[in-house]
Amino acid sequence: MAAGARTLPAPGRGVAHPALVFAIAASLATALLVSLGGAASAHFLLNVNIRIFHVVHEPDRIRLLVRLPMPWLVADKLGPETAAGTRTPAPYTTNRIEDGKLVHYLDADRFRRFPEGLAGILAGGLVLKAGGETLRANIGRVRAWPARKQGPFAQLDEAEAALAGPVYPDEFEITYVGDTVVDAELIYPTRGKIAGYTLRSTLDPGLPEQEETANLILDHATAPPLVFRVRGLMAEPMEVSRSVLKAAWTFVREGVRHILEGKDHVLFVLCLVLGATAAGALAWRITGFTIGHSVTLSLGFFGYVPEGAWFIPLVETGIALSILYAAAVALAAAGHHVTTVITAVLGLLHGLGFSFVLREILKLDAPNLWQSLLAFNVGIEIGQLLIALAIWPILAFIAKKWPERIALVRWAVALPCILIATVWTGERAMQLFSSL
Repeated sequence: MAAGARTLPAPGRGVAHPALVFAIAASLATALLVSLGGAASAHFLLNVNIRIFHVVHEPDRIRLLVRLPMPWLVADKLGPETAAGTRTPAPYTTNRIEDGKLVHYLDADRFRRFPEGLAGILAGGLVLKAGGETLRANIGRVRAWPARKQGPFAQLDEAEAALAGPVYPDEFEITYVGDTVVDAELIYPTRGKIAGYTLRSTLDPGLPEQEETANLILDHATAPPLVFRVRGLMAEPMEVSRSVLKAAWTFVREGVRHILEGKDHVLFVLCLVLGATAAGALAWRITGFTIGHSVTLSLGFFGYVPEGAWFIPLVETGIALSILYAAAVALAAAGHHVTTVITAVLGLLHGLGFSFVLREILKLDAPNLWQSLLAFNVGIEIGQLLIALAIWPILAFIAKKWPERIALVRWAVALPCILIATVWTGERAMQLFSSL
């Protein structure tokens, strides 16, 4: 061989094997899954996390009946720290020090004297556009409630009734801002009826978990009204039309988003895919999971489950244990005829978890209930298929190209899943025991 010439190293000697590279990357990605994101901090707590918008079309105006948590209106308006070490209260609030912490209460006296000012903050933070024109709001009725005493708001007649009484009755206790709900009527004059419009919010209160806020827009141009769902700040304009499909799509999108952002659901589906030895086995596993969670999503949503404080921690503990089982099956490469039935049973647990989320954003008396429920479930199916389609082709390619390495890949992915699920099981079991 000529001087200076070099030979290529044999596979496995000096060059990382592609399957090994994937195994390492998969292991690291799985281990880092639980570390994504972080908790924000704020002076105001967002104890109620839903905004409801009823859009009522009338010949020469649109009425917007809104319910939202009070922190959305005032949390970013807390004044600077004073020389005494306190802070200037935000509008319509008072400050107190309790157990060494600054807490905020509704200033009920000011609200009773001038409720329009609080509604004006809301009007200034909403942008309603129709035909390229930004509509200007007039303030209508305004009320505030302690969160445990507010009347229902899911139907239009409920919203009208909720706004019909005094702004804040004398018998209502003075409550924390985080436990206060505000109802307001905004009136937008128009030049005749409009067919489509956009709604967005410029409110950005800087609250922890504000991106998880559920926004429901109920458009009453048709009967029954169309229900649109969007999560978070609504900083981008939400287009509202007369399309039933577009309304349903907002719930499909929410179902996809929920399963992709639900770390425990992602790990469970990942382990289901990991343990499938063939496409047929994968199809049976996904089918079992689909049947299971579809049943309990509906049952849980309609309340056919125990209401004890122990029930949700029990379900969450079961979900963590289901990941341990799916990971163990993946390592054992068990036959799909057995795991199909079991994954259907495990899917029952995950369906209850999905139902808890859906009940937070959609009430039992909401219009188009079954369409919204079906669309949310379809979104979950799309989400789990996206996970499967992202992982299965890679696993199948490795199994075919480097069959001797596929066991290494399974171990590299399953072990972090087992570690994470073990931690979750311990944490959730402690919550379960404390609730008993």
